[in-house]
Order: sequence, then C-alpha cells, then structure tokens
Amino acid sequence: MTQLNPQNLAAIGTGTHPRVPVPAYDRAQVTPGIVHLGVGGFHRAHQAMYLDRLMNAGQALDWGIRGIGVLPHDARMKEVMDAQGGLYTLVLKAPDGSREPRVIGSILDFLHAPADPDAAVEAMADPRIRIVSLTVTEGGYNIDAVTGEFVLDEPGVAADLTDGAVPRTTFGLVTEALRRRRERGVPPFTIMSCDNIQGNGHVARKVFVAFATAKDPDLGAWVDANVRFPNSMVDRITPGTTDDDRAEVSERFGIEDAWPVVCEPFVQWVLEDDFGAGRPPYEDAGVQVVEDVEPYELMKLRLLNASHQALCYFGYLAGYRLVHEVAQDPLFAGFLLAYMEREATPTLEPVPGIDLDAYRRELIARFSNGEVRDTVARLCNESSDRIPKWLLPVVRQQIASGGEFFRAAAVVASWARYAEGVDEQGEPIAVSDRIADRLVATAQRNRDEPTAFIADRSLFGDLVDDEAFVAEYTATLASLHAKGARATLEDLVAR
Repeated sequence: MTQLNPQNLAAIGTGTHPRVPVPAYDRAQVTPGIVHLGVGGFHRAHQAMYLDRLMNAGQALDWGIRGIGVLPHDARMKEVMDAQGGLYTLVLKAPDGSREPRVIGSILDFLHAPADPDAAVEAMADPRIRIVSLTVTEGGYNIDAVTGEFVLDEPGVAADLTDGAVPRTTFGLVTEALRRRRERGVPPFTIMSCDNIQGNGHVARKVFVAFATAKDPDLGAWVDANVRFPNSMVDRITPGTTDDDRAEVSERFGIEDAWPVVCEPFVQWVLEDDFGAGRPPYEDAGVQVVEDVEPYELMKLRLLNASHQALCYFGYLAGYRLVHEVAQDPLFAGFLLAYMEREATPTLEPVPGIDLDAYRRELIARFSNGEVRDTVARLCNESSDRIPKWLLPVVRQQIASGGEFFRAAAVVASWARYAEGVDEQGEPIAVSDRIADRLVATAQRNRDEPTAFIADRSLFGDLVDDEAFVAEYTATLASLHAKGARATLEDLVAR
C-alpha cells in the first residue's frame, strides 16, 4: 500500500495496482487564488475537482485553493490535509459497479480558524486571493426563516460584533479580511456561495453586508458597493466517507487515504458571471457560466433537494436506511414523480436547455444508484434548515395559484412524525438538527395537539393559519400514526 502524500504521487500514478490518475501539473507551480470555507466532501467532489480539471489542462495554475475550517471538529480535516499535502482520492461510483478514481491536487493547504483565527484572516487578506467561496450549509447563513433577515443576536455573531473581538464566525473572519484589504488598499475578493439556497449570492450579500454594517457602517457601505456575490447552482450527490470507502481505496487501488471522497458520476455547476477580480476559465471545465442562474437553481432546489426530503422521512419510517433502496421501491418512486410533476414543476419557469421530464426521471435514476450507498439518515439531517428553503416555497406558491399541494403537505407531516424520535417499531430515532431538542419536544405533542409542530412560526410562518394546508397536514399525520408510512403513502399515491 502507498501512503497518499506529495512524495508518493509518482508511485501512485505508475503503481502495480490499477493505475490511478494523479495531477499532471507541477503542484509546486500552483499559487493560491481562492480561499474556501467549509472544505467537506461536497467541495472536494465539486469545486476543487473542476479546478483540478483545469489545472490538468494547463490552465488556472494561479487559482489554487487554500481551505479554512471554521468549526472545532474541522481539526480532524486539518490533520488529514496536513499529512497528505492537501491531496485526496476522488472516486466516482457508477451504477454498474465500476469505479473511476483520481487524485485531486487543487487544494494547497488547510487552516483551522479556531486554532489560529489571525492566520485564517490573513489568508483571505492576501492580495493573491480573488475569490472566497463557501459551502457552509444551508443553516450557515444565520437567516431568520420567516423574516429573511440576518440574525444579529445569534450568540456567535453577537460575540464577533463586540469591540476588539477576535473573529470566530464565518461572518467575522471574512469581514475582518475585507476590512484589512480596504485599509491596505487591496481590492476586495468576490464572495462565491456554493450552498443550496435560493439566490445564494443575494443571500450572501445580505448577510455579509448586514454583519459588516453592524460592525462598522462605513465598512458595510463599502462591502455593499464593491464586493461581488455571484449566484450559483451546484449538484453532485456526495455521501459521507465511511471506513468501507477507505478500505476499498486501499484494497482496490493500493492507496492509503485517510479521507477519500466518493460520489456519483453526475455533476453540474451553473454559475453567474459576476466577478470583481477575475475568475478561472470555469467554462473550459464544463461549468455552465450564465447571466441568470435562477431557473436552474429553482429546478434543483424544488426537484432534487425537496425530493430528497419527500423520500427520506417516509423512507426511514418505513424501515429503509439506504437511499437507493427507497428510490428503487416503485411506491416511493411513484410518489416522488407525482410530487415533481404535479406540485414542484408548476412552480418553475422554463429552464434553458433542460428537458424537465427527462430531468425528473434522471433524478430517480440517480437516487437509485446502489453503489453510492447514500444514507436516508443523512438526508434527514438539519431538516429545520432544509424544509423551509426547499419545500415550503412550493407549498406557498401552489396554494396561491390554486394548484395541488397535498403531497408536499404530507412531506411536512412525515417530518413531524420522524421528529417524534421513535420509529414504527418503537426504536429510537437520532434526530440530528441544530434545534433537535425543540423539534422533538414539540413533535412529541403531535398526537394530542395535531398542529403543534406547524405552529412554530419561526419555521412555518403563517401556514398554520391556512385551513386547506392544515387539513392535508393533519390528515396525513393522523394516518401515519394509525396506519404507518407505507399504507399512508399508498393512499397518497392512489389520490
């Protein structure tokens, strides 16, 4: 077995195991141009892969990535990235069982902000950095789900706003880097959100301008006037790395990699061409660089992301633990297609170059890829950030237009039933959410107070006041209690 590190790249590229492609470029010639916050599996399967593709073609060698971890648990990623010189193995898993591995070299190093916040700030203040990109999750933008405003009194944010504070949050770190650049006469970087949020560039502008303004009104006005925030849509199903994945990389390819990344073959990135200090030639790597991202963005959020939510709670309650098993069940596939065709698609404008019927069926095929082995539990995580952003806009738009919404209401009910924390066999469910304690406590009142869960206006706004929505939601919730997930789904599909 060969340990993955820069010294062993030549041996890996020409080894006796099946040959694994390695960077064809001299990494010593790569200089940083991007800082990325939130270096997880998705970033490494997506944005870093696109840059590596460009570098292998002899382009973008001045756009290397410096990673920054903002959370305490990111210390483990730093250990691995330091030991491996930023290298990792990306393995595409096709439905037929074939594998396509590649060693990615576009990430140069990794900084752990909690251990050295000044080093993280200075990395972004470096004049060579022209883009700061983000995958900090849907909940990482600190937006009130109902008002849409930045929450200034969140404890971490409030601490960062105090005079003389050492920045700890994403907002504090990035804003301090922008302040230093302004003070030093260095042009600002572009802030490029790659998270699954409608209008992610607009949202990023809102939150960073709000934070900077609260810190220093003049700085806030400068950020608003000078920093670019392109919108983007990103897509690639990337499950968490498991010990089985590490073992397969070792046994199949002869590479000892402490944190490989596995994903599906499909990948898509639609990016608004709005950059203040230049950008890599992303279009040469297959990125769709467009003037208007919104049609693609809404397609993905309301068809793919919301369908994951439509699948996961019903699936978990019915006893499934792997996504492909749910998607291969004709009952669940039929429900998902009906949701996409009858409820989500009517809320979409035409998407340039996309056949939505083919896209919907491709989604079912992607979800059914048994090689990826994505878990149902992963899709159930952080629902309080996902449902309000991905599914509830469909509900509201369909109510307003007089269209069908009973399937989306049923998905909300399935979340409420899942959040009770006990499955249909009486086994505990580990609800993973930033407000899990609150959700579980509320959901456990479901049987006595059927509207308790949706009465949380911080998540659902005024939907509890809509009689038609409440009727659909409570009917499904009652059925889930009385008949279980599968029988309830059969009734919904029969409608």
